[in-house]
Amino acid sequence: MNKRQARLFAIASTGLATVAFLGLTLHSHTKFDELTNAQNNTPQVQSGRDVWHKYNCVNCHTLFGEGAYYAPDLTKITQLRGEQYLKAYMRDPSAFYDEQRHRRLMPKQNLSEREITDLIAFLDWVSKVDNQGWPPRPILVTGASIPGTDFGPAQGTSSGTASTLPPGARPVTGTENPIALGAAAFRSVAPACNACHSTAPGVNMAGPSLAGVAARAEELIGSPEYKGQAKDVKSYLIESIRTPSAYVVPGTMYSADGTSFMPNTYEHDLSAEQIDQLAEYLSTLK
Repeated sequence: MNKRQARLFAIASTGLATVAFLGLTLHSHTKFDELTNAQNNTPQVQSGRDVWHKYNCVNCHTLFGEGAYYAPDLTKITQLRGEQYLKAYMRDPSAFYDEQRHRRLMPKQNLSEREITDLIAFLDWVSKVDNQGWPPRPILVTGASIPGTDFGPAQGTSSGTASTLPPGARPVTGTENPIALGAAAFRSVAPACNACHSTAPGVNMAGPSLAGVAARAEELIGSPEYKGQAKDVKSYLIESIRTPSAYVVPGTMYSADGTSFMPNTYEHDLSAEQIDQLAEYLSTLK
């Protein structure tokens, strides 16, 4: 190839690359509204975005993996924590974590109720943006597991086989018993139960430890203070999953004004069969 041919080749290659780049850029712009749920970007969401910037939340937290990496990534936080929990937490973070024991340094920002509501609306909008799986492994919240992320080889798989199951989970089939299916659901439903609950005694996270929950439920149902509708342990657990505020244990940090911090969306997000399997599994935690 002589100099003239090399020059023409470089010019043609640059032209083709430019056309391809412009085409891909234009195509991306036609998808932005769909990917970002632009129709749900309401004035309240925009106000919440302003709150996010006003209090410099990005100085500690990240969204879509971008930020200070000092505190948890909040891209999917509204799918892991209910609105009541987030409101109470933003009002006074110190009520949830002890700085010396948990090393939680979230300052009290003194947000107004309007700012808190708007900020949650913004974070909820963010959680529903199609981020194409990014970040692949976000900074998690106290032991949370994000279903669908690639954590590498799981138990029972070969070292060269990647798995989309969270740590501790294993593939199950429809032929397994309800307890095994419930145990798998505990780690893989969205939002995952183990994002907020531990099954180890005394290990309280965003929600209380579920170690011994069956025994506590049995004792509670037989006490006069219980005001729910359940008649046995399994129905109590199902009631707690479907309607977390049906009965709120008084004097705990997991509710406010008679409303449980547990998300009340499981009744709609899970099938009746999944809820039944979860209750079967939790019934074994005595």
